[in-house]
Amino acid sequence: MRRALLAITGLAAGTTALVVLKGAPQDRQVARELPAGVPVGTPDRTEPATPGATPQRTTATPRPTGRPDPTAGRTPAARRSTPGGDTGTRRTPAAGRTTAPKSTTRTVTGPVVSTEFGNVQVRITVSGTRIVDAVAVELPQGGQSDLRSDRVDAAYSGTAGDVVRQQGANLDTVSQATATSDGYRRSLQAALDQAR
Repeated sequence: MRRALLAITGLAAGTTALVVLKGAPQDRQVARELPAGVPVGTPDRTEPATPGATPQRTTATPRPTGRPDPTAGRTPAARRSTPGGDTGTRRTPAAGRTTAPKSTTRTVTGPVVSTEFGNVQVRITVSGTRIVDAVAVELPQGGQSDLRSDRVDAAYSGTAGDVVRQQGANLDTVSQATATSDGYRRSLQAALDQAR
């Protein structure tokens, strides 16, 4: 559909340019097309001679030389056929426009970080250069560790957690879960380093 639109637009532009450049036949004649040896302003015809009178010059239109007009049939944007059969005009990128890399989504898992209450491991999902999700793969379990781990997971993980909002590992420590928070940030930072 886009190629058809470009072809129609190119054809219309070429036809318009041809009409404008070609113009009326009398406008195409220029002084350089005069035959050799005919001075500019030489009359084509004179009024009937009367005895003792000098012929009066009339405005002459240049005579065609028989040479073809070198600009006839040309359009400013000549179309060329490409090996694939696509006939299109050249395209130049707009000034200042850069091509953005395609967004690729990938998942990176940080290392297991050992804390005094247990192991912590974080997995992040990155789209292009943005963190779009963070998940705690492993958190300390048992007794008070469950409570601390739940607080850390609720604060940091998920698509709306602090990791996604901050776009990095510079996170505030979760109250009463310093060791677990620190383990989470260390595993997260290692995953970020791998993703870059």
